[in-house]
Amino acid sequence: MMRIVDLFSGAGGLSLGAHQAGMPVTTAFDIDPILTSSFQFNFPNTNLVRCDVSALTGQEVERLVDGPVDGIIGGPPCQGFSAIGRNDYNDPRRQLILDFFRLVSEVNPAFFVMENVLGLGYQRARPLLDLAIEMVVNRYEILGPLVLNAADFGAPTKRSRLFIIGIDPSRCDPLSVDDISRLRRNPRTVQEVIADLKNAKRLPDHGNFDQWKITKRGRPNEYLRSLRNDDRMFSGHLPTKHTLKVIERFKTVLPGETDKIGRHPRLAWHGQCPTLRAGTGSDRGSYQSVRPIHPEEPRVITVREAARLQGFPDEFRFHPTIWHSFRMIGNSVSPIISEAILSAISTKFGVRKPALEAAE
Repeated sequence: MMRIVDLFSGAGGLSLGAHQAGMPVTTAFDIDPILTSSFQFNFPNTNLVRCDVSALTGQEVERLVDGPVDGIIGGPPCQGFSAIGRNDYNDPRRQLILDFFRLVSEVNPAFFVMENVLGLGYQRARPLLDLAIEMVVNRYEILGPLVLNAADFGAPTKRSRLFIIGIDPSRCDPLSVDDISRLRRNPRTVQEVIADLKNAKRLPDHGNFDQWKITKRGRPNEYLRSLRNDDRMFSGHLPTKHTLKVIERFKTVLPGETDKIGRHPRLAWHGQCPTLRAGTGSDRGSYQSVRPIHPEEPRVITVREAARLQGFPDEFRFHPTIWHSFRMIGNSVSPIISEAILSAISTKFGVRKPALEAAE
């Protein structure tokens, strides 16, 4: 079995994609106890190490993995490069990009995949990215920066992200953009993904988590079959409580339009969801990101609806609170696009053929 490491794992969007691509993560590293609060539940066979990644050395990583590392994946914190984080040049988290590539150079895996926001490739941040790539360019064939949109790989959400992929040519066949592009497929719509949740029945809570069950059987599409549990049960579907004034305002917003006061976009059944954002933790002002309005109901979408739109299966657990759950989802890589990238890589190692087919 290949040994895969996830740096800055968060809730596990990249880890889930790796698992679905036939390369389950051996060890994951992250410092945030909230974002990783359900990681061990979702990935019981992965060793989660809560630590400051910037303080890690390559030797420590190999010791904790208990052997040579075949691949490193990760999405260093993006707030210092994103619009919501005001692209703050002085944000110390910007330096974690360098720590990711430093660890790649020290561990020397057969491949690596790094994900971040588009701002990392913009003029102001590009020197830092170039400096990071310079650490590994002599050892790896570099693909990128690539800008990939999750919707182009079948996701029901428009979420463009920047990826840097490195392949050691001495241990793996070359990877091309075409290898990834041939896994493109048509995006799913909001209706295809969340409409079956409208009439879900609430069950008694399970510990700190609300429990629900899909009562209408029907014939789920291929995407839903990949997300649903066999027992059709799931958690995280409590609606946000709005004031009557907000409810009345939401009723006037048409699908595809934006609430003029709160700037909430209203989802359209036959469209895709805009990028789901994370907001910030209490250490950064507890800023709550704008959440989309449900296509029919005068409320913002639930955690489970957001999770499905991002590409997480119904068995995936987040946080007991709505706020932290949305932080987990908004900070995560869409498992759909991470599976596509890692499936393209896994075939180079003979792990398995990609599960995704050409565009429908």
